Amino acid sequence: MHTPPIPDDEAWAAVMARDRAFDGRFVTGVLTTGIYCRPSCSARHPRRENVRFFADGAAARAAGLRPCLRCSPDDVSRDERAVLAAIEAIKAAGQTPALADLAQRCGYSPTHFQRVFARHTGLSPAAYSRALQKERMAQALTSAESVTDAIYDAGFSGPSRFYSAAEDRLGMTPSAWANGGQGVTIRWAVVPTSLGAMLVAATDKGVCRLSFNEDESALRTRFPKAALEQGGEAFGALLADVVAAVEAPGDFAHIPLDVKGTAFQEAVWQALRKIPPGETRSYAQIASEVGKPGAVRAAGSANGANNVAVLIPCHRVIRSDGSLGGYAYGLEIKQRLLNKEREGSGG
Repeated sequence: MHTPPIPDDEAWAAVMARDRAFDGRFVTGVLTTGIYCRPSCSARHPRRENVRFFADGAAARAAGLRPCLRCSPDDVSRDERAVLAAIEAIKAAGQTPALADLAQRCGYSPTHFQRVFARHTGLSPAAYSRALQKERMAQALTSAESVTDAIYDAGFSGPSRFYSAAEDRLGMTPSAWANGGQGVTIRWAVVPTSLGAMLVAATDKGVCRLSFNEDESALRTRFPKAALEQGGEAFGALLADVVAAVEAPGDFAHIPLDVKGTAFQEAVWQALRKIPPGETRSYAQIASEVGKPGAVRAAGSANGANNVAVLIPCHRVIRSDGSLGGYAYGLEIKQRLLNKEREGSGG
């Protein structure tokens, strides 16, 4: 089966995430070492300027490179080829093909193929198809001239399916997201806490920003066309809930959120919310939790892309050696949050 070329930026993103779903679709040539690897190779990532992408091992060898002994890029298994074929079929279909049809195409039973696909991608074929469609939706919203154009550019059969998926994934309506928050009211306040000045902002759906030592300009950058309003009665009740969650960390699952991210980012954020107060996880553990054990750096990037501190507790993720790692608002605040939670849990 002919596989269309992959754009360099997409290939590089797959390498940085060590995404096994791209194994067999291209190889990564490292010009300084003279070797080529699978996208999922566990070796240390090369510098981007030293990398060239090749369609396959033969093309890389023709350029004078040799295969990596660690990841054996030329040894693509039957399972991997089946997953690649299924991914291409999903992309070509523009909608979710039946599991039985995909399995039959690849010569597997449906139950076994579901396990094989999930092992290589971290998702079921149906979940992969939905994630792909939502990624197309996000791209369409930023490039299409209208939301109607975006509906069909993303591969949806009609407006009802598009808006249903958008509400589930984006929080804001598609047109509001595409237009920098146009038509959306965001209420906000900066309040003093034991950790310093805290910015809290929320749409009618939930908290969309929680940060420390920021002001209205941070919201204006993210939502340049939104209507920003300070305070409000309904917002006051939500704000009190948020402040209580920060001052006495515990169960704050009842506080609604309005956040958006890629499918991978949202999976990481869900994993963060499952970490009990008083406990921590490593970046490697989070990557494994979302079904991508090789995507440790990508899990760290998703952690850093979190717009709602504390409520999506990225401060509970530390390095494998036990050190704190990074934190957008400084390691002192991260340590104080962890101390509060350990004291509250009796740890």
